[in-house]
Amino acid sequence: MDMNLPAAPRADIDRLGRLLGDPGLDWLLERVRERMAGGRPLTGTVSLARPDGLHRLAAERLLGRPPGAGRSLTVRLEAVDAMLRRSGACPEGLAAAVTALTGPVALRAEAQADEAQAWQEAYAPLGTLDTGLTEWAERIRADGLVRRLARTPETARTLVAGAVQALRELPAVPSMSRATFAARHLGGAHALDEGTPLAALVLSGIRSLTGFPDGSGAEWRRQAWASAGLLKDDVSSTVLVLNLRGTPALDWMADMGEPAVLTLRSLTRHARTPALTVTGNVHVCENPAVLCAAADTFGSACPPMVCLQGQPSAAALTLLRGLSAQGAELLYHGDFDWGGVRIATALRRSVPWRPWRYTAADYREAVGGTTAAPGLSGTAAETPWDPALAVALAEQGVRVEEEAVLDCLLSDLETRQRPGRPGKAGPDAVQLFTGRSGIRPGRTGPGSRP
Repeated sequence: MDMNLPAAPRADIDRLGRLLGDPGLDWLLERVRERMAGGRPLTGTVSLARPDGLHRLAAERLLGRPPGAGRSLTVRLEAVDAMLRRSGACPEGLAAAVTALTGPVALRAEAQADEAQAWQEAYAPLGTLDTGLTEWAERIRADGLVRRLARTPETARTLVAGAVQALRELPAVPSMSRATFAARHLGGAHALDEGTPLAALVLSGIRSLTGFPDGSGAEWRRQAWASAGLLKDDVSSTVLVLNLRGTPALDWMADMGEPAVLTLRSLTRHARTPALTVTGNVHVCENPAVLCAAADTFGSACPPMVCLQGQPSAAALTLLRGLSAQGAELLYHGDFDWGGVRIATALRRSVPWRPWRYTAADYREAVGGTTAAPGLSGTAAETPWDPALAVALAEQGVRVEEEAVLDCLLSDLETRQRPGRPGKAGPDAVQLFTGRSGIRPGRTGPGSRP
């Protein structure tokens, strides 16, 4: 190539500024850019409806003639292009002139393709999640939640990466405050503060991870966070128990045969020396009425019990994981309705249990023994411990609460009593162990990690 050839002519920015830089021609530059972005030729005319005097004057200066006095202002693009080339202000024509004055113009199709690729890259970290969150990852790709929270692919990339980082560490075992978790895993104690996009996305993932039901309000959000072990504090999360032992206070309550309330703090912060091993069953129920009836009926002779009081709290999960890790056999019963089986399924994701009169056969027997039972409502759910139970619920369409089968549950507790001095731990007694860092269970269920 001959390096002495003259360079290609370039636009004269000063002259272009005088010709096309008038504010009265801004509309013209916008129309030209729109055509260029759409890949359309710069031919024909463009018009401005209801122009004012400034618009007309700017067009007259550009074209060297009055543009007319109609209701709209019309400019022929070929005339502008020819004038720019002829005058030497931009020998390459109108497209080059507009680019020189206003910056590069991306073709709309290419821009859309680039944006789509950027969104795909933003979602890429979702592919590293455990299989238990695959359905959630697919849903948020499709439902627009990330786009609403982030607006741009660049912001979304950071948001999704943060959410994935958080969800890979959940559920938190032992439970901890959200601020502590955020500082430990997300680089700042306020990363999961209420109202932040990251908190909204992580909470959405938690509900899929733990099966926490739909709801709204501050208390619902607090419980949803707690279902994954993230707490506002360590005293508001509690669990109701009967005849568990291991601290002077628990021993005294067990001697009296009275229910006790344990906070998460009491389960994770106070040092105790282990004294006994777990040798028996622990009966777990959903509703306090069952535990209270057992205390009234059997007192200190009742086998150890734990009551979830609805969705399993962080305290309940911490306790049950610890008891299971020590060898206790957990036996679970809940309400026979869709909400009840969702609670049972959520518990099963975190800790192993066997049904306690909570199978399809038990449900059909309970339906046959009740009168004027309420109808079943809500969305159907699976019952992994006994798939036939979900089928039976759908067929019968009847809700059976725990209180309706209380006599049967109490009869089970009575047959599981063992002889021994009242107020003392018999062969089925459970010693509650705590350590300075709390009960140290291994993770169990889907999504567990070594």
